[in-house]
Amino acid sequence: MSVSAASHLSPSFPDRAAWGTAPKLRAWQQEAFDLYFRREPRDFLTVATPGAGKTTYALRIASELLSRGVIRAVTVVTPTEHLKRQWADAASRVGLGIDPEFKNSQGATSRDYTGVAITYAQVAMHPALHRARTEARKTLVIFDEIHHAGDAKSWGDGVREAFEPATRRLSLTGTPFRSDDSPIPFVTYVEDGDGTMRSASDYSYGYGPALRDGVVRPVIFLAYSGEMKWRTRAGDEIAATLGTPLTKDQLSQAWRAALDPKGDWIRQVIHAADRRLTEVRRGVPDAGGLIIASDHESARAYARHIRTVTGEGATIVLSDDPGASKKIKEFSVSQARWLVAVRMVSEGVDIPRLAVGVYATSTSTPLFFAQAVGRFVRARKRGEMASVFVPSVPVLMGLAAEMEEERDHVLGRSQPEDGLDDSLLERAQQERNQPDALGDELPFQTLEASATFDRVLFDGGEFGTAAAPGSPEEEDFIGLPGLLEPDQVASLLRRRQADQQAAKRRKGAPEPAPALAPHEQLAELRKELNGLVGAWNHRTGQPHGVIHAELRRSCGGPAIAQASAEQIKERIAMIRKWATQRR
Repeated sequence: MSVSAASHLSPSFPDRAAWGTAPKLRAWQQEAFDLYFRREPRDFLTVATPGAGKTTYALRIASELLSRGVIRAVTVVTPTEHLKRQWADAASRVGLGIDPEFKNSQGATSRDYTGVAITYAQVAMHPALHRARTEARKTLVIFDEIHHAGDAKSWGDGVREAFEPATRRLSLTGTPFRSDDSPIPFVTYVEDGDGTMRSASDYSYGYGPALRDGVVRPVIFLAYSGEMKWRTRAGDEIAATLGTPLTKDQLSQAWRAALDPKGDWIRQVIHAADRRLTEVRRGVPDAGGLIIASDHESARAYARHIRTVTGEGATIVLSDDPGASKKIKEFSVSQARWLVAVRMVSEGVDIPRLAVGVYATSTSTPLFFAQAVGRFVRARKRGEMASVFVPSVPVLMGLAAEMEEERDHVLGRSQPEDGLDDSLLERAQQERNQPDALGDELPFQTLEASATFDRVLFDGGEFGTAAAPGSPEEEDFIGLPGLLEPDQVASLLRRRQADQQAAKRRKGAPEPAPALAPHEQLAELRKELNGLVGAWNHRTGQPHGVIHAELRRSCGGPAIAQASAEQIKERIAMIRKWATQRR
């Protein structure tokens, strides 16, 4: 295996280096590589946005250390079985033999291999074995998505025991933040000045810089609201509009109704997403789409919807399917339009032709959302753009608006920040045969679920107004060209928005609704504000009283019971701003 071979590895292969970068390392990779060898560290943490090319960077370091004689073996630790094979395939392209089929029962691998790829779970099951292997030869350990080493105490303890004697340890992650206080092994924490400890990366490369460099694609989020109606266990029929202020229970049940394969909401969104995919394929002929489903039953039903819409079948990948890795690999090199997956197509799974997604799951932790969106940002050539269709619910709108926000892992925090609930993420990544519980786990029947185009989110801004599926207003955004630079995306979105607003003005304003009496107006405004406060509570975990107090500090005025209509409107505007701005 030669350093020369590794130096000619495409930054994210096969044949999808960002414009102007192949055959050498991307600028960030070279910068991080140079920093590593200036320091010659035993431990090094690299945080780089999904799609930036962490695999290439790590293999380049491994090949250099091998050529210098610093190490004699490489161990790659990954979250999933599929990623073991993906790392082995990548390593083989630079002449580095990695065994992805290594089992704990073997004890040792063939001398034909320079190293092995194993999972965090494997390490936790037999840390003494892996410690002995690490002690036997000077070893570089590459931790892929190192934050998983804190997913369970046994995982973290096992990793620490097994790889404490390693000659070098290179930790990689695209999403280092966690909500718990489980320290991540071999990661440095520094005091934050407020009694907490914050993880410190040695090199960081976020989505914002990667987007500016053309290393990742811009992502637009197309949000869909709609009218939902369902019957509760008690036999009550309830109706609500997704995308309007709702209580926590109403929101969870409306969201559940939207994702129900029996309703029209998901059918209409899949149809819109397929129209978007057709438009993207005009410029990117092999572009593919991915629906991330909550459970097996829904995944199969969504695939039937795709066949009805397109006349073509979809590739279905389920979490307990032994052939899942093979299906993903075959889909990644095919021309097929759609893949439907239950959760397992998340972090690290490499299908660079994915350009359109449907977020049809109730999982809403920042970790899972970032990992899911990361499947669509991997650029192959400059100008490619990704489109992700999402339900119009506050937590997802907030996460979409904060795409460029960078977080660290914080220890000693009194309560979870921003809903970073990793117990939910852990549950989300497990095998799921049954539908998600969205609020009411008791019998629930969707009666109606229709979709309405709500808006587009991009770079912290919102564009478009409510429109019916198939309308010219929706088509303005569904039909955006599939090849656009980030500044062109923003410019075109602003222009489409301005054109729609001008068209509405030309048509004339609708007849005004009858004026409300002052007490009726105040009651409506208080109801709207309380609904938004409830949504913000659901997203942040802050008590309602704390949120109201913060609104009063920001906007002034008395308590809500004494506030005027204008003061309540100001608070409504402020909390909406909180929900959409990048913090």
